[in-house]
Amino acid sequence: MPKPTPFDDDSAPLPQRIAVGLSKVGLSLKFQAVQAAGARGLSPTQGQVLALLLTSRTGLRPSTLAERLAVTPPTVTDSVKALEAKGLVERRADADDARVSLVVLTARGRGEAKASASWPDFLASAVDVMAPAEQEVFFRGLVKMISTLQREGRIPVSAMCVTCTHFRPNAYDDALLPHHCTYVNAPMGARHLRLECAEHEEAPEPARTSQFAAFTG
Repeated sequence: MPKPTPFDDDSAPLPQRIAVGLSKVGLSLKFQAVQAAGARGLSPTQGQVLALLLTSRTGLRPSTLAERLAVTPPTVTDSVKALEAKGLVERRADADDARVSLVVLTARGRGEAKASASWPDFLASAVDVMAPAEQEVFFRGLVKMISTLQREGRIPVSAMCVTCTHFRPNAYDDALLPHHCTYVNAPMGARHLRLECAEHEEAPEPARTSQFAAFTG
């Protein structure tokens, strides 16, 4: 066992220090979101709406946008109206329910959405200081954290692999490519996991619970 030091009794538990570190990253993200969106004449919520629409091939319902962004429906309504006025989004009838409209990007809106989706890229330079193996371990840990927070109802559910009906965790005895995606019928590693996927189909319960257990196990 490691030799005890005075720091062992005078340090907060590591999970708490990690949480403090993540909160500092969160502050930088919030600041950057305001700066980046403002520079493009958008509010942070409008930028988030555009970035989220970029992950969908057919558009999203306003209710889905509100749920995924963890904001109220009126907030989404105001943001969509502003984006419509700017010519960045438009509404189309939902083929599955004529009473509901889908919000879709216009051609111009797609360009703005790509810019909005790229604003967190400033963190990439910080991640680059990690070795590739460290990056993969860090990313796997993030996926576990996000999945846990989603299961606890603390953050909105996103279109990530571990909640998808196409995901088969630890399907292979292969350290580099242990998982399988039935959508593309190919093996995948932790470095391939997606947090937002256009082909995502949410797995029903109890499949999501068993998938998460298999992934973390």
